[in-house]
Amino acid sequence: LASGVKVATISAGAATISTSAGATPSDVGTTTASKVTLRSSTGADLSVTGKADLLKALGLSTASGGGNASLSVTRTTSAASLGQLIQDGSALNVDGHTITFKNAPVPGSAGAPAIPTGSGKSGNVITDGNGNSIVYLQAGTVADVLNAIDLATGVQTASIAANGTATLSTATGQSASSINTSGQLRIATGINADLSITGSGNVLNALGLAGNTGSANAFQAARTSGIGGIAGKTLTFGSFNGGTAVKVTFGDGTNGTVKTLDQLNTQLQANNLAATIDANGQLTITASNDYASSTLGSTTAGGAIGGTLTSALTFSTASTPIQDAVAQTARANLVSQYNNILNQIDTTSQDSSFNGVNLLNGDQLKLVFDETAKSSLNITGVTYNSKGLGLASLTVGVDFIDNAAANKVLTNLNAASSTLRSEASALGSNLSVVQVRQDFNKNLINVLQTGSSNLTLADTNVEAANSQALSTRQSIAVSALSLANTSQQSVLQLLR
Repeated sequence: LASGVKVATISAGAATISTSAGATPSDVGTTTASKVTLRSSTGADLSVTGKADLLKALGLSTASGGGNASLSVTRTTSAASLGQLIQDGSALNVDGHTITFKNAPVPGSAGAPAIPTGSGKSGNVITDGNGNSIVYLQAGTVADVLNAIDLATGVQTASIAANGTATLSTATGQSASSINTSGQLRIATGINADLSITGSGNVLNALGLAGNTGSANAFQAARTSGIGGIAGKTLTFGSFNGGTAVKVTFGDGTNGTVKTLDQLNTQLQANNLAATIDANGQLTITASNDYASSTLGSTTAGGAIGGTLTSALTFSTASTPIQDAVAQTARANLVSQYNNILNQIDTTSQDSSFNGVNLLNGDQLKLVFDETAKSSLNITGVTYNSKGLGLASLTVGVDFIDNAAANKVLTNLNAASSTLRSEASALGSNLSVVQVRQDFNKNLINVLQTGSSNLTLADTNVEAANSQALSTRQSIAVSALSLANTSQQSVLQLLR
C-alpha cells in the first residue's frame, strides 16, 4: 500500500485491497523460496527505512543493531503500468490544451457511457481531435498519458472515425514521447511551441515533473531543431495581388530570420498574406481579408510558393475561396446602386444646358464685353459624364467582391472627386471675371444714362425763359455797343 503496488478502497469501515493495474505485489517465498520479495510501483523508487534488526530478520538487510537502516529498490516501469498514483480530477495544461484525469472506466467499455459525439477513443484516452483529452485512470497506463501529451503538443494527431475510434499517428519528422526501462519519461516538445506544462492536483508529482523539491507547479522545455528541422531553410512567395514578394529564412529569430508565428506574419503582411498553425502543427498560408476572393498561386493573383523548404515539406494545392452567399448578395446590391448613380451622373451632365450651351458636355462659351468684340472671355467646356470622370460600370461577382475590389473603386471615386473640385475652381475663377466685368458695365451704363437724362430731360419753360433772357442780354449789349460807337463819332465830328 505504501509503495502504490496495491490500493485500498474503503467503504463502511471495510477496506478492500487490490493490486494496481500493471503492478505485481510483494510476496514471501513465491518468487524466491523462504525469502521476502518487495516490489515497487510506477510512482517512485522503493525506499524503506527501519530498525536494522527488523530489516535483517526479514532478510532485507545485512545490517544489525538498534539503529536504523535503509534500503532502496528501483521502481518497476513499463508503458503498460500507471498505478493508482494520480488523483481523480487532476489536470494538465500542455501548450494551452487541457488533459483531465478521471477515476472512471473509459467510455465505450463494458458498463461505461458511450463515447461523446465528436470525440474519439484511443486506449484509455478520449480526445476531441483538437489536442484536448481525458485520461481514465481505472485502466490507464503511462503510455496513455504520454499519448495525451503528444496530442496536446502536436507530436501526434488523432483521426476520429464515425464509430468513435481515434487512430493516432506521429507527425512527420517527430518522435512520440516514451518511457524507458528506468522509469524516465521522454516527452517530445513538438515544433509548434516551446513545451509548457502546468498542473493541478498531484499529477506533476506523480509524473516526476515537479522538480527536485517536488513543489514546482510548472514544467517547461525549449524545443530544439533536429534532422529535418527548418532552421536555415527558406520559403518564398511571389508578388500576390500587387504585394511585395517575400523571402522568409527560418532560424533563431535574429538577423532577420523567423522563429515565431508572429515574426512570420510580420514578413507576410507586406505581400497580403497571413499564416496560422493549428494544434496538429499544420502550417496554413491564407490571403488577407482584403484579397479573400483570390486564389494563392493562381495566374491572376500570383503568390507562387518556392524556396528550399518546399523540398522538405509538401504544400497542398491552394483551395478556391469559399463565398459567403449573404455577404455577396449585399455586395451585388451595392454594385446595382453604384451603376444607378452613374446613370444619374450621365443624365445630369446632359441636362446642364443653358441657351444651347452645355459646359459639362464639351461645349465652348465666348463672352464679349464691348461692342467691337475686342474684349472677350473664352470658356472651354469639359465632358464630365461618368466616362469622362473615369468611372466605369461595375460587374456583379467581380467588383465589390472583396475589400481590395472595393478599395479600387474608392480610389477611382476619390480621383473623380478631385477632378470635379479642380474644374469647379476653374469655373469659379471665370465666374469672378464675368461678375467684375458685369459690375463695370453696369456702372458705365449708369453714368451714360445720367448724362443722357441731363441732356434730354430739361424743363422747357425754364429753358425758354433762359433763352429769352440770353436773347435780351444780347440785344442790350448790341444797343450799348451801338450807342458807344455813336458817341465816339459825335466827339470826332466836334473836333473837326
